[in-house]
Amino acid sequence: MTGPVVNGTPTRVISDDDVPLLTVLRDELGLVGTRFGCGEGLCGACLVTLDGVVVPACQLPLGQTRGRAVTTIEGLARDGVPHPVQRAILDRQASQCGFCVSGIVIRAAALLAAEPDADASRVAEELDGNLCRCGSHRRIIDAVLAARRLP
Repeated sequence: MTGPVVNGTPTRVISDDDVPLLTVLRDELGLVGTRFGCGEGLCGACLVTLDGVVVPACQLPLGQTRGRAVTTIEGLARDGVPHPVQRAILDRQASQCGFCVSGIVIRAAALLAAEPDADASRVAEELDGNLCRCGSHRRIIDAVLAARRLP
């Protein structure tokens, strides 16, 4: 059955329409960068973009994604080159355990695509819905700000 277009590639999946997109991404398509966190769409660990809009994959039924564009953390890199937000977080060692970082990167990349000159308060506001138990928020915000200057 036709699935979503994931990271630019049309997919065929066998899951029923009511299965969460997160399950399909991880279990059927092998894209494990998107994490299961709270299962309620509140922690930010499972964020992806759907047609350019940031959404929690744990709450999104597959049936609502068929034929639509989904971007996961794996899809942000281009030709093996990490997205500027990915590079900045890695270069500055801004994350600790890394569990939350894929959702943070998805949200930050979407923010900078829409608002390339977002300031620290805007970045903090946007990332407020992403939970990080390691307390790396300040370093992550600094990395996102640095990513604005990267190609």
